[in-house]
Amino acid sequence: MQIEPIEPGNFYHIYNRGNNGSNIFFEEENYAYFLRLYEKYIHPVADTFAWCLMRNHFHVLLYLKTDSEIRKEDYLFFPGKEPKKPDASRQLGHLFNAYAQAINKKYGRTGSLMEKSFERKRITSEDYLKQIIFYIHNNPVHHKVVQRMREYPWSSYNIIISDNPTFVKRKEVIEIFGDIDNFKAYHERNEGRDLF
Repeated sequence: MQIEPIEPGNFYHIYNRGNNGSNIFFEEENYAYFLRLYEKYIHPVADTFAWCLMRNHFHVLLYLKTDSEIRKEDYLFFPGKEPKKPDASRQLGHLFNAYAQAINKKYGRTGSLMEKSFERKRITSEDYLKQIIFYIHNNPVHHKVVQRMREYPWSSYNIIISDNPTFVKRKEVIEIFGDIDNFKAYHERNEGRDLF
């Protein structure tokens, strides 16, 4: 099966899980570490609209920046060479590899942590965009980890409804739903439902 390439200027739902469904997060610090790496590797090439980290898988919704949207200060610099624009697919690979290497070292593991290639679905409409944002935030409820999505600490839901600093495009996410009240209402109305 051919894997669809990711193309700048599009929204993507990106997700992956532990190899054979195994855990990829073992303790609280792992989640925070993944987010630090995520911001380091992904922020230069993409805007983040939603995320959720579960014990054995994760979901992110991002918009891949076009070449003209990538800031010059985010270019990659190598001694004696011209600065190079970062590539989104390569940056995602760096994120997953860096995280896997750190986890393997910390817990004395060997082998791959996640399935071979991350899954990706291009978002083709605003309705689908809304549904994916909800789907990502609802994931802990869907998997019966919590009863209410606001109870789960490792998703962007609580960040979006707060004023705390974040790399998530809070204003843009809220605008997709019209305003913060509609964002909350959409999530509460559908909480626990499977929209797909």
